[in-house]
Amino acid sequence: MDNWLDQIKWNDQGLVPVVVQDASSKQVLMHAWMNRESLEKTCNSGLATYWSRSRQSLWTKGETSGHSQQVKSIALDCDNDTLLLEVIQLGGIACHTGRVHCFYQKLNNQEWQISEPVIKNPDEIYK
Repeated sequence: MDNWLDQIKWNDQGLVPVVVQDASSKQVLMHAWMNRESLEKTCNSGLATYWSRSRQSLWTKGETSGHSQQVKSIALDCDNDTLLLEVIQLGGIACHTGRVHCFYQKLNNQEWQISEPVIKNPDEIYK
């Protein structure tokens, strides 16, 4: 049988998109990317670790903010090209803008409007 990692359809950069969902509320918290190493690290540690395309490095969610994600489950979609992580979001903030989740801009009459408040100022989070 193939290695479970080989069953994932990685893109040309060796990445797979990840949708991150709160395990209790089912709220979609964020979208990120993983490579093989970050997925293995996530599985071994139980903490969500992603691949930063801008920094070209691994980052464990919460390593600078303190808002880590304990992984409850990992699912692969029917096309084997997208992951779904169900997590417990520690600290209640998933977005680097200080909001509960990253999808706080809603389209209304062809304009993006902010629909979620800032819970904590990012300057306080990332001192």
